[in-house]
Amino acid sequence: MNKVITLGFPVLSLLIFTGCGGSNSTNEVVDAVEVEVVSDTSNYPVDTTKFDLSSSGSVTEVACTLSNGEASTCYSITVNGFPSDRTTLGPFCPETTSTEAANAGKWFDDGVLYDLTGEFITNLDLFYGDSNWQLYNAETGEVNITNTQIACEAAARPDVDAQYNNFCVQCEISYYSDTEGEGISSTFLIPTTPVARSQAGQVGRDSVGVAFNGVTLDAAAPTEAILSAYTIAAFDDCVGHVNPFAGYHYHGANHGEGTCPAIAFEPDGHGGAFGYALDGYAIHSMLDENNAEEDDLDSCRGHTDDARGYHYHSAGPGENLFIGCFSGETAQ
Repeated sequence: MNKVITLGFPVLSLLIFTGCGGSNSTNEVVDAVEVEVVSDTSNYPVDTTKFDLSSSGSVTEVACTLSNGEASTCYSITVNGFPSDRTTLGPFCPETTSTEAANAGKWFDDGVLYDLTGEFITNLDLFYGDSNWQLYNAETGEVNITNTQIACEAAARPDVDAQYNNFCVQCEISYYSDTEGEGISSTFLIPTTPVARSQAGQVGRDSVGVAFNGVTLDAAAPTEAILSAYTIAAFDDCVGHVNPFAGYHYHGANHGEGTCPAIAFEPDGHGGAFGYALDGYAIHSMLDENNAEEDDLDSCRGHTDDARGYHYHSAGPGENLFIGCFSGETAQ
């Protein structure tokens, strides 16, 4: 399977839940006419040596046309949809109502990343203030999990099959792999050197970029549709999960927790980079080595310094986005 990419509810009883906070941004999709980008967008060429694509990925230079209509050169980056820095994925859904955080995945809501424990599952009716939530068998304590490809695909689509209401949605990468450790191949076009826009470009429903480990940085998950069917689309510690359309992909940046590898800080203590946006600007971690967020980010979550030129800093792991908008031109 291959694709080519060229471009709140009330919270109750929060004391029983643990989670990670977010950045000082919102998670709204930004309209191009409503935002301004910093004027100093020094453009450093894309460094393709940062990508670790194992044996199944590739990077080639091709001619392309940018979103402003100008001819340019782009890197065509093909990934297989499985992280090169991990050997297994998960955990995702908790198996029972007694499953603890070490053996469970994550869920986010209103900017906060929560441990998707068995206790969290049993309290969803309180969390969302809706007694219709019941993702588990009250007699056995087993959590309702989509454990086949048919169930996964019926529950992971926007119009969830009604028989999978009140399920924790979990898709396995093996459903979409010819060989263990392979996923769904995707090809991204990224300008070899970023070209700054005069006005920021909207982040839509397509992917935002690609991580150095070969995983798609996806647009916001459709949480309204997920929750309206009383489903939870479980993430792992890296805020990644599998669906039939994108394979394994990220919806947030959460490095160094549980099974998710850490990102090294840069020599000056600046947050480390973990991928490139589709406009060719690098995306760095939200926080620096002092656990502080940069205080001069523009609406797209970018800023400029002498060492890195213009670059982005990701939003918090529970905010369902990476950047607020594109400061650079993307490939058509």
